[in-house]
Amino acid sequence: MPAAGGHRSAVPEVTFAAPPIAAARGGRQHAGMDRSRLLNPLNLAALLTLGAISLSIRYFDEGSRPLAWCLLGLFAAGFLSLSLWPPRLRLAEHAVLAALPVIALALIALDPRIGTAPVLLVIWAGAVFADWPSRRAVLAVLAVNVAYYLVLKHAGGLRAPLMSVLIFIGFQAFAALCMHYARSAERARDALAQVNADLLATRALLADSARDAERLRVARELHDVAGHKLTAMRLNLRALADEPGFAGNAQLRIAEQLSGELLGDIRNVVQALRDSGGLDLATALRALAAPMPRPRLQLDIADDVRVTDPAIAEAVLRLVQEALTNAARHADADTLDVALHRDGDVLHVTIEDDGHVREGWREGNGICGMRERLAALHGRLRLARTARGAMRIDAELPA
Repeated sequence: MPAAGGHRSAVPEVTFAAPPIAAARGGRQHAGMDRSRLLNPLNLAALLTLGAISLSIRYFDEGSRPLAWCLLGLFAAGFLSLSLWPPRLRLAEHAVLAALPVIALALIALDPRIGTAPVLLVIWAGAVFADWPSRRAVLAVLAVNVAYYLVLKHAGGLRAPLMSVLIFIGFQAFAALCMHYARSAERARDALAQVNADLLATRALLADSARDAERLRVARELHDVAGHKLTAMRLNLRALADEPGFAGNAQLRIAEQLSGELLGDIRNVVQALRDSGGLDLATALRALAAPMPRPRLQLDIADDVRVTDPAIAEAVLRLVQEALTNAARHADADTLDVALHRDGDVLHVTIEDDGHVREGWREGNGICGMRERLAALHGRLRLARTARGAMRIDAELPA
């Protein structure tokens, strides 16, 4: 959006630590090809495990070693791609997660007597529980373990294939629990960060509102008390000057003149105190967006925008908050542009992201809450899907 009035500002991107192995469902960081995500603790443990498994390939039959190396390389490449993949390629990511156990089972089938390859299923189970819903992950792990049992039984060479499967199911369960608690901790951290941002934004508005209220109180006190008494004193000085005994008294005339000038100065101070610049929406909106790694907030606030009503400011705050959440969750956007300008007695808020909303989208509870909040303030809300598939929100509020 074009800058209007020179108030365009960009909120710096705040990056949180990436969750282990893969981002938790619904909270993936937009890190693009950020290789530092490979170094989170459970990812690093998985990479070390892959290195240890590679050492065991020398115990495979000489004829199957080249294929074993290829399979292990494919598994490692697929696993690494889960940490380096841009978040928009979710379908490709699901395909990789579905292919990894097939590669692991193929490696196990080459020589079931070597007990290192099944560890790949443990690594895969952790990745699945990090990225898929729990019910889908449980079903996938059970299906893969059935296939693992059939591979061991068909290949032969093991006296107790079921016991081997059960042992590795225990390891998989341990990995799944680790990922479950990692995901829970991440969700709690993100929720706490968002609540903290909400509190900071609200505190900024309350602080501005309190300062405006204090200025208004001081202005009233000056006008009602000092102004009233100065007016009374000036009237008395004029009456005294009309007395025959004080007629032509220079000091009395000067005192009356000074009282008039002082009364004018107080009126100017009162007017200055009443002329508030409005609540600081920019600071509050930046505080609200700061904990979110994406989308990045771009503000364009016109010079003539003055919001003095805390209810209007709160409505703008919640409108942008919902837009930020929807842009990250549903549109996978990188940037959210927010523009505020006045048109007479109407405050216009225009919000547009650079993401992509699917066809046939429907309004949820958050959008309904937006409409209700604006309707209570005699405002209105319009939503539209742009030609490039992004979401555009136009809101009008009484200025």
